[in-house]
Parts: sequence; structure tokens; C-alpha cells
Amino acid sequence: MAPEGRHEWHTETPPAAVRRSKVVFGLLAALLMAALGVAIATQVRGTGSGDTLDSARPADLLVVLDNLNQREAALRQEVTSLQETLATLQRSGGGSDAALAEANARLTALSIQVGTVPATGPGVVLTVTDPASGVGSEVMLDMLQELRAAGAEAIEVQGGSGPPIRIGVNSWVSGTPGKLQLDGQPLAAPYTVTAIGDPPTLAAALNIPGGVVDTVARSGGRVGVEQKDQVTVAALREEKPRQYAQPGN
Repeated sequence: MAPEGRHEWHTETPPAAVRRSKVVFGLLAALLMAALGVAIATQVRGTGSGDTLDSARPADLLVVLDNLNQREAALRQEVTSLQETLATLQRSGGGSDAALAEANARLTALSIQVGTVPATGPGVVLTVTDPASGVGSEVMLDMLQELRAAGAEAIEVQGGSGPPIRIGVNSWVSGTPGKLQLDGQPLAAPYTVTAIGDPPTLAAALNIPGGVVDTVARSGGRVGVEQKDQVTVAALREEKPRQYAQPGN
């Protein structure tokens, strides 16, 4: 098309034609780069973080885990500090009702995030069947991350007849398909995932084309998503002593 264009516009001088061609090609190149960027971003989202974690070096994974441990330790420290502040305000009787209410609300939110208190509210219940033992740790991790990204405020996972496991800031999934482990505890199919958040938003995040539901289906499994007005996340996380990570200043 470019050669024909130059022949048509015979009234332009050759330098003007060259400049016009450069502008056209520049615009086309910019559009192509933008389209390529969207395609790459879509591909990265489609592959999920599981592949990235699988290909990461052990040293990199240790850094990630240590950062998560520090984050959880900092949150627990903030919970302790808030509890002490509340106790001081209540003993002194000098705190206003608004200050006490705000501190209580902050303490509740952090306790739910850390997983030290039960939580209840609207949400979804996922039932994941895996008859072919094809659902790997990266699929389960993607599911938890999608729920978190969609605004889930509390999550617990139950495998088979085992006890439910509360998902925390530093939760991790390992093992091979059919022999998964969540935070070091065995996890057998079928899996039941309970998440508190806006039900339509959580369900939509899981059902996007190429998302978790499709990934599980490609692995030979199936995900049932049930939206509910109220679900309960009752499992609690045990506080474990930290060997290295300490809250930052």
C-alpha cells in the first residue's frame, strides 16, 4: 500500500513523501508494539504465577517465603500493639467511644487477615473434584491467588475428610498432583474452598476464560462455584515462633 500511496500523491516533493512515510510507519510501529504488549500481558496472566514459581531458583523462593514471614510477623506485632492500646484505653477510661470503636475495628480486620479469629460473611464455596489426579500445586495456588486478587478477606481449604486449613499471609502449596500439601499439611481431593467476599465478584474471577475453572478442567477436574449470602471460615492459624524474621521498624 505504501508504494501506491507515494505514486498517487505525485504533487508532494520526494522529501515530503519520505517524511509522510516515516510518520505512517511510526504510527504502525506504535500500534504494533501496543498490540504486542497487550498480547504479552494476556499471556503472562494466562500462564499464571505457578510456572514462575516452578522455574524459580530455591534461593529466590526462600527470599519470597522470608518476605512473607516478615509480613505476617509485622501484622501479628500490629495486632499485639492494638490489643495493648485497647487495654490501656479501657483501663484509663479516657478514650473516646469513637477512638475505641476505630481501634476495635482495626484489630478485628487485622486479626481476620492474620487468621487468628473466625470470620463470617457473604462469599463462595468451591468444590474441586480431581478424579484424574491432575490438579497440581500450581493450580491450587492460582485459585487462592485469584480469590485474594478478587477481594477475598478470609479463606479456608479442606481436603477430603481432613480438617480445614486457614489461608494466611505466608501460606504455601507444594506436592505433586494427587498428593498436595498446604502449609505442610496433606491435602486430599476433593477440595472444598470457602472464601468470604463479594460473591458475584469472586465467582466472576474464577470463571473468566482461561482462568481457574478452565485450568482445572484441562487437568481433568471440575470446579463447582456456589454463591452464598453467608459462609463461615472457622479454621484458625497457629502462631509459630520465628527463627529469623522480625517485624521491621
